[in-house]
Amino acid sequence: MNKLARDKYIFLALGLVLIVGFAIDIALGSVHIPLNELWAALKSGENAKYAYILHEIRIPKAITASLAGMALAVSGLLMQTFFRNPLAGPGILGITAGGSFGVALVMLGFGSITSALSISNLPFSANWLLIIASVSGSMVVMFIVLAVARRVQDQAVLLIVGLMIANITLAIVSIWQYFAHPDQIKDYLLWTFGSLGGVTNKQLGAYALTIIVGTFASFLLAKPLDQLILGERYAQSMGLNITRSRRSITIIACLLAGTVTAFCGPIGFVGIAVPHLAKGLIKSSNHRHLLLACILLGAIVLLFCDVVSNAGYSIALPINAITALLGSPVVIWVIVKQKRLR
Repeated sequence: MNKLARDKYIFLALGLVLIVGFAIDIALGSVHIPLNELWAALKSGENAKYAYILHEIRIPKAITASLAGMALAVSGLLMQTFFRNPLAGPGILGITAGGSFGVALVMLGFGSITSALSISNLPFSANWLLIIASVSGSMVVMFIVLAVARRVQDQAVLLIVGLMIANITLAIVSIWQYFAHPDQIKDYLLWTFGSLGGVTNKQLGAYALTIIVGTFASFLLAKPLDQLILGERYAQSMGLNITRSRRSITIIACLLAGTVTAFCGPIGFVGIAVPHLAKGLIKSSNHRHLLLACILLGAIVLLFCDVVSNAGYSIALPINAITALLGSPVVIWVIVKQKRLR
C-alpha cells in the first residue's frame, strides 16, 4: 500500500471516529436519555423535554467542541511551522492570554457576557463584539512576540518571552478584577475555567462562520507553510514573500484561537498536543495532509474531553482540567523526544 492510499484510509477512519464521537457526545450527559427516545427526539421531537435538551444544549455543545478542536489544532500547527518550534502554540506564545484580555475588556468593562442580553444595547452584535475584542487582543500580543523575534534568534528564549508577555497580560487583568464589581468577577472567573456549553444557537452562526473561514484560509497557506518549514532562506529562494506570509499566518492563527477563546474560554494544550499527534499519525510534512489531520483529530480530541467532563456528573467539569490531563503528557513526550531542544 502506497503512502497516499494509506493516508486516505487514515482520514476515512478519523472521519468515522469523529461521527461516532459526535453521536456519543450528544447521547451522554447529566440527563439520561434512552436510545429509542434519543432517536425519536432527533427525528420528530415527540418528547418536548428531550428535544429541547438535544437541540438547544447538546447538539450546539457538540458542534462547539468540534469547531473549537479544529480551530485550536490548526492554529497550533501554524505556530509550530511558523516558528519552527515543537512547543509553539496559542497558549505558550500568549495568543490565548491576549484573547482573554480582549474578553476581559468586554466583561469587566461593559458587564457580564454570559447572556447576550447584557450587552444587547451596544451599537453592534454582542457575538461579533466578542470575536473582535478577543482576536484584537490576540493579535496585539502576537505582534509584540514577532517584534521581539526579530531581535531574538533563539527559539527557546522566544517561548519564554511569549510566556512572560502572557503573564503581564494576566497580571493586568488581575489588577482590573480587583477593582471590578463582584458579579463581573464571578462571571469572568467562571469563563476562565473553559466551557463548551456557553454557545447558544443564536451565537453558533457567528462562531462557526469565523472558524470555517479561518480554517479554509489556512489551506490557502499550505504551500507557503511547506516552504517555511525548510527555513526562511529556502522559502525566499523559492520566491515566497516572507512578510506577507508571516502576516497571513499570524492573522489566521489569531482569528482561530481568538474566536475559540471568546466563546469557550482559554482552552489549553489542544493547540500544542494535537499537531504532534497528527504528525505522528500521518508522518508527512505536506501541510494539506497535516491540516486535514489536525482538523479531524482536534475535533475528536475535544469531543472526547467533553464526554469525559460530562459523563456521570450533574454538572460539567472545567474543560481546561480535562485538556490539561490529556495534553501535558504529550508535551512532556515532545520534550523528551526532542533531544536537541534547547
